[in-house]
Amino acid sequence: MRVLLTGHQGYLGTVMAPVLTAAGHEVVGLDSGLFADSVLGPQPADPPGVRVDLRDITAEHVAGVDAVIHLAALSNDPLGSLAPELTYDINHHASVRLARLARDAGVQRFLYASTCSVYGASGGDGLVTEDAPLRPVTPYAESKVRVEDDLHALADGDFTPVFMRNATAFGYSPRLRADIVLNNLVGHALLSGEVLVLSDGTPWRPLVHAADIARAFTAALTAPREAVHDRAFNIGSEINNVTVAEIADQVAEAVAGAKVVITGENGADPRSYRVDFSRFRNAIPGFDCEWTVKQGALELADAYRKFDLTREAFEQRFTRLAVLRAATDAGTVDDTLRWRR
Repeated sequence: MRVLLTGHQGYLGTVMAPVLTAAGHEVVGLDSGLFADSVLGPQPADPPGVRVDLRDITAEHVAGVDAVIHLAALSNDPLGSLAPELTYDINHHASVRLARLARDAGVQRFLYASTCSVYGASGGDGLVTEDAPLRPVTPYAESKVRVEDDLHALADGDFTPVFMRNATAFGYSPRLRADIVLNNLVGHALLSGEVLVLSDGTPWRPLVHAADIARAFTAALTAPREAVHDRAFNIGSEINNVTVAEIADQVAEAVAGAKVVITGENGADPRSYRVDFSRFRNAIPGFDCEWTVKQGALELADAYRKFDLTREAFEQRFTRLAVLRAATDAGTVDDTLRWRR
C-alpha cells in the first residue's frame, strides 16, 4: 500500500515511518520541517518525502496514494493556546482540506491522529468510552473535535476516515519531544535530581508509547473496512491510566536518587480522565499495547544518558514552543509559522 504520512519528521512520524515500511508499505512523507532538526541521537533515516506546509497541499501530493495517515499538527495544548487562530487554521481547516483532496483523488482510507484530550473535563470515576460527551478545554483539543465532525461528513462508500484518539504519548523518538509529561519528568529528574510536578498531582492521564501508537496505526491501515469505517478509537491501554503523582513516582524509581517534588503552584488541572481502550482491541483482534509507563521511564532515562541530553537542549531544542519562538525571533519563520524564503 502506498501511504502518505504527514508529519513524518515529527516525534510520532519518525517512529511510525519505519514501522510502516517494515510492514511492507511504501511510505511517502510530507512535513513542513519545523522540527526536523530536533534530533537526539543518530540522525533518523526518513522515507522519501516533500517539504511543504500543510496549508499549501495540492491534489498532486495525494495523487496515486492508497491511504493517508495524518499526524501533522500544532501538537500540544501550550502551543495551541499561543495562537488559537493558527491552531484552527492548521489543525482544523488544513486537515479537512487535505481529507477532501484525498477523497477526490480516490484515497480509500484516512487515518486521523486525534486525541484523548477531547474528553478534557470528563472527570468522574468511570472509564471514558468513545461514546462519552466531548468536553475539550483547549484550542488544540477543540480543533481535533472539529476535524472529526467534518471528516465524518465526508465518509462514504469509497472513503473511510478513522479517528485515532491517542492517549498522551511517551517514549524515546530520534526526534524527541520534551514537552509531554513522562518525557518531561524524566528529563527534569536526570538534569536536576527532582521530579518536578507543578499541578497538585491528582489529575488522571492516559498514556501510550509512541511505538504502540505506530503499531496501532499500522494495524488500522489494513483492518477490514467494516471494523474501522467512520469510527473513533481510543488508543492506549488501561494499565497506563495513571495520576500525575503516580507518573512522578515511576520516574523516581527509574532515575536513582531523584526526589518527587509536587509544588501544586498551577493548582488543579481541569484535564482529568481515565479511558477505556477496549473498542480498538475488539476491532483489531490480537492487538494490545506493549509498553508500560515504568518501561518508558527506564527507556527515556537510558536514552537521555546515552545521548548526553543537556539542559539547554531539553529546554530549547526539544520543547515545541521554544523551537518556534527561536525560529520566529531569528526571522527564519514568520508569525504565521511559515518559512521565510
